[in-house]
Amino acid sequence: MQPTARSGGPHPCYLLHRIATLTLTVSVVALSISTVFAGDDPEKPSVPNIVLILADDLGYGDPGCYNPASKIPTPHIDRLASQGMRFTDAHSPSSVCTPTRYALLTGRYSWRSRLKSGVLWGFSRALIEPERTTIASLLKDAGYRTGAVGKWHLGLQSPDPDAANEKAQPPVDYAQPLRPGPVTVGFDYFFGIPASLDMEPYVYVLNDRAVEQPTETTEGSKHRRQDGGGFWRKGPIAPEFQHIDVLPTITEKAVKFIDRQQDGHPFFLYFPLSAPHTPWMPTDEFRGRSGAGYYGDFVVQVDWTVGQVMKVLERKGLAENTLLVLTSDNGAHWPDGDIAKWGHDANGGLRGQKADIWEGGHRVPFFVRWPNKVAPGSVCEQTTCQTDLLATVAAIVGKQLPSNAAEDSYNMLPAWLGKTKEPIREATVHHSCNGMFAIRQGDWKLIEGCGSGGFTHPARIPANKLKAGEPQGQLYNLADDPTEQKNLYLERPEVVARLHALLEKYREQGHSRPIAASQ
Repeated sequence: MQPTARSGGPHPCYLLHRIATLTLTVSVVALSISTVFAGDDPEKPSVPNIVLILADDLGYGDPGCYNPASKIPTPHIDRLASQGMRFTDAHSPSSVCTPTRYALLTGRYSWRSRLKSGVLWGFSRALIEPERTTIASLLKDAGYRTGAVGKWHLGLQSPDPDAANEKAQPPVDYAQPLRPGPVTVGFDYFFGIPASLDMEPYVYVLNDRAVEQPTETTEGSKHRRQDGGGFWRKGPIAPEFQHIDVLPTITEKAVKFIDRQQDGHPFFLYFPLSAPHTPWMPTDEFRGRSGAGYYGDFVVQVDWTVGQVMKVLERKGLAENTLLVLTSDNGAHWPDGDIAKWGHDANGGLRGQKADIWEGGHRVPFFVRWPNKVAPGSVCEQTTCQTDLLATVAAIVGKQLPSNAAEDSYNMLPAWLGKTKEPIREATVHHSCNGMFAIRQGDWKLIEGCGSGGFTHPARIPANKLKAGEPQGQLYNLADDPTEQKNLYLERPEVVARLHALLEKYREQGHSRPIAASQ
């Protein structure tokens, strides 16, 4: 039986973990996957181009293909779903921006880095460690041309190893080369903004230089919820920078990057969007196009951006040999008040929102289109995490992962190709904005603590504030209770103990992927 969200969209959460069977299944499937590429047209490249679009705060219930009751038209995203595979149990590794981006590119949970909670800022130092393998560096070594366009939000310039904490790091000097940065972690080309569009400084960066120095100051703006012009913080801004221009500008740059590919050489484009994150600033063309206000209209513009990428791939004759992935860095920032006001549930009936440890914080839309490889119109119910992209891409291009890389990345290619329905992941670790942990295995999800861990009140209930006999954490069976309403922490102590031990193992050993078995 498949659980149903309160919006009417499906939320299958029922996967039984059988690691012994899994190991055998994946081993057998791995032998057969090599044949997937063997019979291709010899005149075509043996590996696909790869385009990875990462939306910013797009919710599980925003696209119509996930939520028939959505108030937002998403024809391009829905077409992508019809042409490829849609995942119903895909997760961002964190419920906020920076840690998801770190983990997506490196295949390593961000809480293993220096960032234990929260996010970086526009003046923050580089988070990705020197020499760490990324999707970009792996593909560059495999002969790909690599580009990144959009929101970076992973810091720039070398961090101070002696800084006591993140706040003690010296601010980035935008008058100097922005290295380390995108061009030192595997990207041949970068154009975009340093962090979220509501974080100063407001500048464009080309490769390792600010296009224009932030010599002026903006007073900032109130949120749309307070009848403001679109939320952003006061701070330095480049004289020609306009917030409303960012999404159209990075869309144009991404399309041009694809347009420049001329000779059949494989390429990788990482396209992290600035939207629909605040400030909610759809251009006039998209105003009034949804039933969910400025946010919904901004999602319509995001859908248009996805359509522009699909259009250039088709115009260039590249669509047939391009792996196109679309996902979101976390859930939508859409509290209950917005649901009541607009009648639109951006997180598709899931509990919580962006930053929270509940499913609304980290269960995200996820699509894979790869013609003649991934079945069109297919749906995958495998539990997967965005950390899995690195190991999966490595399998696609035939590169072996080093033992000190992609520590939390599983090869999901067998599931993408429809070769197995057995669970590939042993378990998945979730992480909230304030650093609260959860672990998911099969139907069971254990949360280490009480509260949302994020934006929804209360964020965290200290143990000394709990009454005698109250549970110290949260345990949910997602097959029976996909909206996480019935806490079984006290009723199933054996499940609590098992999941807690597994989470401790993952934290202590430094990896969750079975490293030895994958080499």
